Amino acid sequence: MKIPFSPPYIDEQIKKEVMDSLDSGWITTGPKVKELEYQIEEFTKVQRVLCVNSWTSAAILMLKWFGLKQGDEVIIPSYTYSATALSVIHAGGTPVMVDVNDDFNISATNIEKAITKNTKAIIPVDIAGWPCDYDAINNLVQEKSKIFNAENEIQSRLGRILVISDAAHSLGAEYKGKSSGKLTDVTIFSLHAVKNITTAEGGAICLNLPQPFNNDELYSQLRCYSLNGQTKDAFTKSKAGAWRYDIIYPGLKINMPDVLAAIGLGQLRVYGNHILPKRKEIFEFYSNYFKNKDWSILPPFKSGGTISSCHLYALRVNGISESQRDLIIEEISKTGVAVNVHFQPLPLLSLFKNLGYDISSFPNAFEQYKNEISLPIYPQLNEKELEYVCNSVSEAVQKVIELQPSI
Repeated sequence: MKIPFSPPYIDEQIKKEVMDSLDSGWITTGPKVKELEYQIEEFTKVQRVLCVNSWTSAAILMLKWFGLKQGDEVIIPSYTYSATALSVIHAGGTPVMVDVNDDFNISATNIEKAITKNTKAIIPVDIAGWPCDYDAINNLVQEKSKIFNAENEIQSRLGRILVISDAAHSLGAEYKGKSSGKLTDVTIFSLHAVKNITTAEGGAICLNLPQPFNNDELYSQLRCYSLNGQTKDAFTKSKAGAWRYDIIYPGLKINMPDVLAAIGLGQLRVYGNHILPKRKEIFEFYSNYFKNKDWSILPPFKSGGTISSCHLYALRVNGISESQRDLIIEEISKTGVAVNVHFQPLPLLSLFKNLGYDISSFPNAFEQYKNEISLPIYPQLNEKELEYVCNSVSEAVQKVIELQPSI
């Protein structure tokens, strides 16, 4: 049996939505993007949403808007995908990495230790779709407002460190009864091909900045900035007599096209009643199976009003080494089941090693990584396939532990 890791969910309704875009004669940014933004606003109950071409460019845009410059620091977890750090670097700042908790997410205690007068932003990451401790993080930035060094008008208006939630994994998650998207000043979802909702490539910026910011005005400003600083998008310019425009900001070219937004629209229409419930069902299927294994460490799902979006099933195998984990993955692969690892901590990667980050400074990140195996979790999986995955994983673990009791 062949079971891929994360194929996109494409049904006839999604195909119809894309064909509607193609047949309309308008495939770049236009009405489909606006509708997707509105539907994400409705789903998450956030104030405004701006869709762009990727999570990474969305984060760069927001950091540049906030005025990040050389010497400014942004606190991030050491356990995340490279885009979290790269967005800071591309925006001109310095990523300050801190260690994580046992749930894979950034430690508020370690954030507090890392805050300096140069700290301009914090980017917590909802690994696997499990929300961070946002009460602790939001309280922390309020407490540290006295040492915040505002260096421009936007920073002065906020008066504290900006919190940008890296919610690449957590569309559909809840934190203490509140939907992911409205838990911090800015939240950015990824709409990449392997995410719960996809536009093939894309990102969605959720704006929830407090007064005196006006999120409607900010949306219009950022939309302009995402189109090279141009005052009119191509759809508006295409109308009779509306050709004239201006360039008012050295913006980026990161807009989302309609033909891609159409995929997300088709998916979002069935997300709440099919895709997300099915993911949760599969997540619980795995947990009910693996909870009986004395070697398993289960990923978090529900606790105190917090619910995962079930983007990944990040199973951990207790007591094994990194080498044993790799052997287990090799054995699972022989059965036709594709699994993955999320993530290699950033200090293990050459770019960040060369920048001076050392994995020894992040022991818990390495502990989470060395025995983690991400299992397939998507709505197309049926019970027979799930049983096959579970048996393949269990047999592989048992075989490696018996043959390689310690490495």
